[in-house]
Amino acid sequence: MSISPKINTNKLTADDLIYGYMNGIFPMADTDGTLYWYSPDPRAIIPIDTYKPPKSLKPILNKKLFEIRINANFEAVMRNCAAPRKGDADTWISDEIVEAYCDLNKMGLAHSVEAYIDDSLVGGLYGVCIGAVFFGESMFYKVPESSKVAFHYLMEILKMQGFELLDTQFINDNVRRYGAIEIPRADYVKALKKALEKRCVFTEINLKELLNG
Repeated sequence: MSISPKINTNKLTADDLIYGYMNGIFPMADTDGTLYWYSPDPRAIIPIDTYKPPKSLKPILNKKLFEIRINANFEAVMRNCAAPRKGDADTWISDEIVEAYCDLNKMGLAHSVEAYIDDSLVGGLYGVCIGAVFFGESMFYKVPESSKVAFHYLMEILKMQGFELLDTQFINDNVRRYGAIEIPRADYVKALKKALEKRCVFTEINLKELLNG
């Protein structure tokens, strides 16, 4: 893995994020709030075309236990993702990161997929969309299976719009269950450059089509 300091010494901006993602790097905050830019080798991705929901998820999808929304409360999703996890009080999502990604959301380049029960946010995920690439960042759940359902609809939207690359950065047990694989960084950079040449739109219209289909 390669690590580099912040692109500049000023506050992290949406433009910094755009530059970083287009060049294969992404920021994470240290425990003291210091930002570093990462470019893992190998890089974890989730193939889009071959994704299929696990059999255990199909009954939950059929029951429609969760209401799915897009970008209804982007900051709340980030704040929940930043909350301490069981057995780990640290977080790489600092307030500075939250603010910059919220600006990116307002620009239409960062998106959240959210799961609700009785109008209460119970799970979701967020990421960045540039060209035909979706850069997955983080997910959370308060109710079991909620984040899995959110991820399922993310994948269906990416398929509908013809996205070519879903970047999930690091490999771990969580992303493996969604079909993540590792590829050399050089291969990732080639795939990234190719996918950035294509324009895709991440839109709530696709979600409505999926839910009503």
